[in-house]
Amino acid sequence: MQALVTPQWLRDHRNDERIVIADCRFALSASEQGAEEYATDHIPGALYFHLNRDLSGPKQEHGGRHPLPDPAALAALFSQAGIDEHTTVIAYDDQEMAMAGRLWWLLRYLGHDRVAVLDGGYAAWKKAGYEVTAEVPTPQARTFVPQLRPDMLVSVEGVKNRKPGAVLLDSRAGERYRGEQEPLDPKAGHIPGARHFFYKDNLQADMTMLPAEQLRNRIAGFAEQEIIVYCGSGVTACSNLLALHHAGRTDAKLYAGSWSDWVSYSDNPVATGEE
Repeated sequence: MQALVTPQWLRDHRNDERIVIADCRFALSASEQGAEEYATDHIPGALYFHLNRDLSGPKQEHGGRHPLPDPAALAALFSQAGIDEHTTVIAYDDQEMAMAGRLWWLLRYLGHDRVAVLDGGYAAWKKAGYEVTAEVPTPQARTFVPQLRPDMLVSVEGVKNRKPGAVLLDSRAGERYRGEQEPLDPKAGHIPGARHFFYKDNLQADMTMLPAEQLRNRIAGFAEQEIIVYCGSGVTACSNLLALHHAGRTDAKLYAGSWSDWVSYSDNPVATGEE
């Protein structure tokens, strides 16, 4: 399935019996803001998925600030939401497709390809003048059967032992990549050898994704190499993975623990400045 759908596509299909709409709005600086916004208004029929409670596991010594959830817990969540192998999931947010991208990636990691992200997010839906509601739907439960794809995931050891020529992309803002500031994690800088690839640079002024050809131009220098993507905690990297998928690199991998996992090991090296 294509990685992105337009607001018009979703408007035309939102009442289909096998469509599940997922509202993933979430602010890292205010963890309940997204849930409050959902309670105020959302796309009719949308269910709410909270980054911390639904799309992340409990924090531990290692694994980063947003560890991957237990697959069995995710399968139970998706079953309750009415998702099975015949269901198409459309996720949206208002965070440059990072939170929706997280759900998109998790579903694909669990073997479910019938998932896409609303291009431009909730703002694009509202800009188009389409209906919104405060009504919370009651989903019809189905059975979600996970089929894990471990090849989509890279561990800290996998990053350390990546193949020669593999490209490691840092999705964070430039000042965090260079180590000039670090508002969230105990050390500033980046993984040695990583290239800066800010996820917001994949977006147009209206926060929709750049056309596929422009995205292919962004990766032209390493289009044939293995790609591993990370960010601060494995969330905004998913927006980059979404863009790479749109550009035809459907095989790019996620270092889920990302920078927050990397710096949880005291002996891991840290680089600063440009590379």
